[in-house]
Amino acid sequence: MFTEPEKSSKSAHDELLTKNKRYTQTLKTIIQELFHGPTFAFKDVALQMLGNFFEYFLSTGSNSGRLAVLGATSGDTGSAAIYGLRGKKGVDCIILFPKGRVSEIQERQMTTVQDGNIHCVAVEGTFDDCQDIVKASFGNVEFRDRVKLGAVNSINWCRVLAQTTYYFWSYLRVTDIEKDVEKVNFSVPTGNFGDILAGYYSKRMGLPVGDLIVATNENDILHRFFTKGEYHREDIQKTISPSMDICVSSNFERYLYHLAGDDSQTLANWMSAFESTGKLTITGKKLDEARAEFKSARADTAATLEVVKKYHAEHNYMLCPHSAVGVSAIHQLNTANSATVALATAHFAKFGDAVAMAVDPLPEIPPELSSLWTMDTRKSDCPNDAAVVQAFMERRIEDRMKSEKAGDKKKKQVRQIVGLSIAVGLVAVAVSMLKKRR
Repeated sequence: MFTEPEKSSKSAHDELLTKNKRYTQTLKTIIQELFHGPTFAFKDVALQMLGNFFEYFLSTGSNSGRLAVLGATSGDTGSAAIYGLRGKKGVDCIILFPKGRVSEIQERQMTTVQDGNIHCVAVEGTFDDCQDIVKASFGNVEFRDRVKLGAVNSINWCRVLAQTTYYFWSYLRVTDIEKDVEKVNFSVPTGNFGDILAGYYSKRMGLPVGDLIVATNENDILHRFFTKGEYHREDIQKTISPSMDICVSSNFERYLYHLAGDDSQTLANWMSAFESTGKLTITGKKLDEARAEFKSARADTAATLEVVKKYHAEHNYMLCPHSAVGVSAIHQLNTANSATVALATAHFAKFGDAVAMAVDPLPEIPPELSSLWTMDTRKSDCPNDAAVVQAFMERRIEDRMKSEKAGDKKKKQVRQIVGLSIAVGLVAVAVSMLKKRR
């Protein structure tokens, strides 16, 4: 979705930003907490803003005032998108998630939202399958234009743009405290490369960033690339950090464009080879260039749980499995110091079963999460088939629009009845007053 400059005023811009002060960022030694939004995950930072952007620009007439958002989630994006878009006028939100491959709390955060414009779909397959359906839907021009398709994954540039803010924020906080620190390192748990890509662009914009550390779990295609130059697709392993269970990182293509010297033809050749063989191998100066920009580390389940256990025992601090992967990386690379920030991406309670393997009993969880178990849920099941999902989308959008029109008609009738009642009342009062005068 695009908008003309005249449809975006400074006052509207300021209002859109101030509407998102529902999260806070807390720097605790080397850990920056990014999970103080409504869904307790870092993705709230961008998606609360994005929801307001969508609603505002649709109200100006952009995109004919209508948008059908299709998103894929490995866990946190879905609930953050839903909470950012629920009840937004002109927006339908359809979220695909891999059936049985997100935590129970993550699924409940999505499926307990009952707003009419929210549709949750459990897909038989993996996150990559869900993401492929989204990509195929955008590639279907007729379908895309017919439903006014929009994106909420980090394929949407606004997501990455919003995420740059906390890199700048944390750099300023660190250098406020540590006067001798000139560059700040960041360790980022990542599967889809979106969060750390925001750090890369922050560095390109001039932020004094030292090392950008790519922290992966067993699904380590990114770690293998930055250590051996091998971006080779492998089967997804199910882990205790499910939001990182991704074997092809969709945002990585954006970085590869820059590694290719901003040459779109070279990138196209690379990606064509990767799509046909499942392998992309970079060597020589290009690999050296990539290693100069990024360091990487891999933490398997045992290493992740060890970090969770250690930080709770020694610091009385709870890490979620994803955040623990990032913390493990800085210890592996000997960069756990006052110049390195590890991004904490989610509240531990979202992954209670996983962290309970290291800490027992668990600290009390927020009531916003514990209450999910008593709430009704609503979701649909679909096979791993883009055509079936697209047909489902169109039916749900049509049903919602019919319901909305019926509701508008009923409201109009109620207003007419109320108006008529008021008119009758006024006439009665007038007649009564005339009788008294006589």
